[in-house]
Amino acid sequence: MSAKIRLYVEQPLGQGQSVPLTREQAHYLFGVMRQSVGAQIALFNGRDGEWLAEVSEAGKRGGVLSCLQQTKPLQLPPDLWFLFAPIKKARTDFIVEKAAEMGAARILPMQTEYTNSERIRQDRLQAHAVEAAEQCGGTFVPEVAELQKLDRVLDSWPQDRQLMFCNEAEVGSALRLAAQEKGQPWAILIGPEGGFSDQERARLTALPFSHVVSLGPRILRADTAAVAALTMWQQALGDWF
Repeated sequence: MSAKIRLYVEQPLGQGQSVPLTREQAHYLFGVMRQSVGAQIALFNGRDGEWLAEVSEAGKRGGVLSCLQQTKPLQLPPDLWFLFAPIKKARTDFIVEKAAEMGAARILPMQTEYTNSERIRQDRLQAHAVEAAEQCGGTFVPEVAELQKLDRVLDSWPQDRQLMFCNEAEVGSALRLAAQEKGQPWAILIGPEGGFSDQERARLTALPFSHVVSLGPRILRADTAAVAALTMWQQALGDWF
């Protein structure tokens, strides 16, 4: 049994559990989607898998859903961080959405020397990650971190986490991902629209956990590079196969 509408909630989910709706959720279900008492909704919270729930109370400002049965167990993504430099608002939203859909466990906006945007709305980007998980059928929502300076992140980098460094200056080179071991902690880093600075590129290349990769013979836009890099990593080391 499956429901057409999926909704992320904060509350615990379990057999017979009652889940109160926020005003925004009630407006979406009953005002926008025209659901009513007895309708069935799929719920997930990032911890308890997916549950089929039934609307037991419906109102303009709230409502209550009752959990009936679990339909999916919690499905964790690979231990993959996705690092990127924010760009224009709509394209940054796109990058976060695709990273969530394509299996990133944590999304980290980075401020590099050539980053165009010096601030982000972390709460808005987190909401986009939630929406992406609702749409793609996932049961896990990646954390979207606050904007951080790249140098500071590298200074405290966990030594067991490998880094796939997507360097636009390395056109024609190839990373032998197939030779790497699956199941290890990884991260992917793509740069800003202006590329990495010479100093950043030198540091990233010299790191012992860094693996330099080319995304092909053409320089890609940042949002295109995000999808290309995630696809490359997933095919070789992720949970697609």
